[in-house]
Amino acid sequence: MDSFVDERDREILEGDKYTFFVLRRIMGGKCELLLTDHERLIICFTGNPFPIWIWTPDDASEKEMERAYQIVSEHSLLNGEYHFNLKYDLAKYFIERAAGDGKTLSIFLNMFAYDCRKPVKPAAIADGSIYRCGSKDVDELVDFLDLFHEETGIDQKDRNSYRMDAEAYINSGNMYLWKNEQGNHVASCKFAPDGNMASINLVFTRPEFRRRHYAENLVYQVTKLAMSAGYVPMLYTDANYAASNACYEKIGYVLRGKLCTIG
Repeated sequence: MDSFVDERDREILEGDKYTFFVLRRIMGGKCELLLTDHERLIICFTGNPFPIWIWTPDDASEKEMERAYQIVSEHSLLNGEYHFNLKYDLAKYFIERAAGDGKTLSIFLNMFAYDCRKPVKPAAIADGSIYRCGSKDVDELVDFLDLFHEETGIDQKDRNSYRMDAEAYINSGNMYLWKNEQGNHVASCKFAPDGNMASINLVFTRPEFRRRHYAENLVYQVTKLAMSAGYVPMLYTDANYAASNACYEKIGYVLRGKLCTIG
């Protein structure tokens, strides 16, 4: 196993470019653990609190799944402190294999991967308009990040870390809020480009302003902005959150892949 990636890794991920979009993006940066054979297995971990990404092909054999399990075990990653993003067949193998070692793994999150090539204007038009975040909005964006991660329960950090993230998102020029008629910033959304695709994420509406179609309208607008910049918009959703998925599908998002998080 090598500790570097090259064109071979990017090529093998082309077949899973939706479900493993984030892996493709992060494996080129600074990682706490990065292992690949450039053919059948990639393991990538940026560091806590983020999940460890494990890619295997759809036809991975039991021997190959065991190899992945052993590598993860050898790096002391099965001590209960980590989550893993991976395909369902490998997740099933990990769960059963860990049980044989007296360890408990279970599915923490089911995820769908969508893309959008033909945005559909929302049927319900929300009051207000899209607003691009500027440097004066850092504190408010930190609040959004804190609320978002507390509610989802994933990738939680301290406020200083959120501030660093907020500054980076604002500097990218791709961080947006929805401002309603009263001037309140009620929802958030951004897009993060990589190659010819852009991940739509940080979709969040403040609880007191929900069910007013703010997020739906904001995602639609950000999707169009990403497309106008030359990217194919994509996003991940919680597969068990039917209302959210229906919202994305209404504005033109199409299901392209599935994976899960175990821990």
